[in-house]
Amino acid sequence: MEVAVTGAGGHMGREVLAAATDREEMDVVLAVNRTAVGPVEGVDIEDESDLPRLLDERDPDVLVDFTVPDPSTRYVEACADAGVAAVVGTTGFSDSQRDVIADAAESVPVLRAANFARGVAALRRAIREAVAAVPDYDAELTETHHNRKRDAPSGTALTILDDIDDARGDADRVHGREGEQPREDGEIGVHARRAGDVTGEHELLLAGNHEVLTLTHRAESRGVFAEGALDAADWLVGRPAGEYDFEDAL
Repeated sequence: MEVAVTGAGGHMGREVLAAATDREEMDVVLAVNRTAVGPVEGVDIEDESDLPRLLDERDPDVLVDFTVPDPSTRYVEACADAGVAAVVGTTGFSDSQRDVIADAAESVPVLRAANFARGVAALRRAIREAVAAVPDYDAELTETHHNRKRDAPSGTALTILDDIDDARGDADRVHGREGEQPREDGEIGVHARRAGDVTGEHELLLAGNHEVLTLTHRAESRGVFAEGALDAADWLVGRPAGEYDFEDAL
């Protein structure tokens, strides 16, 4: 399988390149970055402005993207024009950007996920069951990431909040607390922490009836996300055009 990688000079791009070059069944035929960088994992990194032309020339099977919303949206559009499947791990898209990605998915298969860790997929399943089992318990969600992460709450946290809403019905989301803030029935507290080089941690606390239940996932390396994205890419190639998520691949 021939793979293209965007944001190849960034932390996640480098992880994807490292994971892809370790897989005998994968060949990285194209890697781009917005700023000039030297080779990564023996792969030459080219200018992202040339991506549409490079996709046509190299004809990869799938593109893997972990960047930021504006360029990511352009990359998915380029994939649609070139007939290349896209796996997107970028988060923080606006509604209009998600609409652009949905339009691209009418032409090619697009798999977009806020988190490519298999453990997070298991966590989400456990959370859906837990919040349904204790519908009256207070819920507080805390996520912690490195100090360079741009969007808050994280895309994974927002996905978990949507899972809770699906199980319980829509609830008010209270982002942090300050001053006099007695808890209202049914609200969900949401807390984002940014510190050091924390890869990613998500914890849901459920409390009531004189007991506390916590469900936690901690990623200890970005490599787990890269491996999951490549698993998703392997699954996605050859699928019909449309929008998919990581649970589909699992």
